[in-house]
Amino acid sequence: MAKPITRPYSRYSHDAVVMLGQLIRRARIERKMTTTELAERAGLSRGLVQRIEKGDPGCGIGAVFEAAAIVGVRLFDADQTALTNAIGTNTAILTLLPKAVRVSKVEAKDDF
Repeated sequence: MAKPITRPYSRYSHDAVVMLGQLIRRARIERKMTTTELAERAGLSRGLVQRIEKGDPGCGIGAVFEAAAIVGVRLFDADQTALTNAIGTNTAILTLLPKAVRVSKVEAKDDF
């Protein structure tokens, strides 16, 4: 039985989670793996694997990504080298950006 959804999700997010779960299930079945085998390889419980495959949005992102990686579902359109390079580029860009975004407490006076 799936955990009840405790917060609302956008339709896009819901559909994306369901689709990713379906892709993971399909890849697992095509590789002739049981949910128990996938759970053991990923270090997850069988119930969590079932929730991932059903598209439960409450599953941890790390668990979902690990299950996807084990069955060969690519989450990004890049190989390992391209992914590593993209992480390096994003890290460099994020270093230049402010660490936080704060709401300005000073109201602009533009009535001149």
